[in-house]
Amino acid sequence: MNYLTGKHVLLGVTGGIAAYKSAELVRQLRLSGAVVRVVMTAAATEFITPLTLQALSGNPVHTDLLDPAAEAAMGHIELARWADVLLVAPATADFIARVADGRANDLLAAVCLACDAPLAVAPAMNRAMWENPATGDNLVTLQARNIHILGPAAGLQACGETGPGRMLEPAELVAGLSAMFQTGVLAGRQVLVTAGPTREAIDPVRYLSNHSSGRMGFAVAAAAVEAGAGVTLISGPVNLATPAGVRRIDVESAADMYAAVMQAVTAADIFISVAAVADYRPAVVASQKLKKESAEISLELIRNPDILAAVAALSDGPFTAGFAAETEAVASNAQDKRLAKGIDLIAANRVGAGLGFNSEENALHVFWEKGEQVLPVTGKAKLARQLLNLIVEQFQNSHPQGKVIKFDAKDSA
Repeated sequence: MNYLTGKHVLLGVTGGIAAYKSAELVRQLRLSGAVVRVVMTAAATEFITPLTLQALSGNPVHTDLLDPAAEAAMGHIELARWADVLLVAPATADFIARVADGRANDLLAAVCLACDAPLAVAPAMNRAMWENPATGDNLVTLQARNIHILGPAAGLQACGETGPGRMLEPAELVAGLSAMFQTGVLAGRQVLVTAGPTREAIDPVRYLSNHSSGRMGFAVAAAAVEAGAGVTLISGPVNLATPAGVRRIDVESAADMYAAVMQAVTAADIFISVAAVADYRPAVVASQKLKKESAEISLELIRNPDILAAVAALSDGPFTAGFAAETEAVASNAQDKRLAKGIDLIAANRVGAGLGFNSEENALHVFWEKGEQVLPVTGKAKLARQLLNLIVEQFQNSHPQGKVIKFDAKDSA
């Protein structure tokens, strides 16, 4: 399965003859559905022009650490935060040594040091340089830091020698990068996710709803597939494609979602309630369109069933995780909600000001019985994988029998 669809791939290109392969690598990454941005070292621009990679990626190519336009907004930090994964291909012996030393003396090295997404390097160098003990020591250092080493291959080299040190072919790198997102930590588990808004009918034309786009819930479902789980997604009305490998059930109202959840939850090991379910619905739904006949109109609203609390109350129910979208007192309101509903974990987010609803980015403050963690602002796909990391850890703690393997946030982008 291709796990690169929609992923933000930051490609670093260093100064080796294999840089000519970077053009095809960018093309294949985009064909795999990835969004690609490129950072080049000064030496790399001697082998292939930034204009070539800009044309193929569809994004400006970044080359200078002290570019006044970019650094006014801390460009190297923005690039590091944007990435779901950072791949350096080709990675020369010199660049591998600089990463091992923790250098930040050019833009690409600084981005590598600042990036908390998974980092992979595709070595490309002469066979003698590859076999030198200094290079071997540097690679051991990188591996100890959970940096992925993709390759190299062996064969005829540009210098005329034959041996190990050739950069893997673009197709092999794309496959290796995709596999990095397949953690397998929830293999054999069933995860049930809700997403999107609900619509509560007023009459055949109008309804009550909210601003939820469904993006966060769909990202959580995709992350659970990457973790190896069987995933069922129950979604309110949204305009989003179903993530690969996900079984999707579409519903309209809170009552519809409640019925679908209670039917599917018996098979679930983990329930993640991301949907923005309407708390209330009209007591009476008009059979015909309400006409504009008076200056005022009143609606009597009644409570909808609390889906998350109902699941948490099941005697043999799944591990439960919910969301709390708040405009004020985010932490205290979320903690109160977790205790009131009796759920295992809650992810709180402030909505408004460009975050939460209808935004590509979000930030979460996650609480569980004996701990909490802040997940800073980032893209929702990346944030979903970070959140799932916490859910897996707490699920493992509450299910000591048949433990799943804990995975590091760097392994999950």
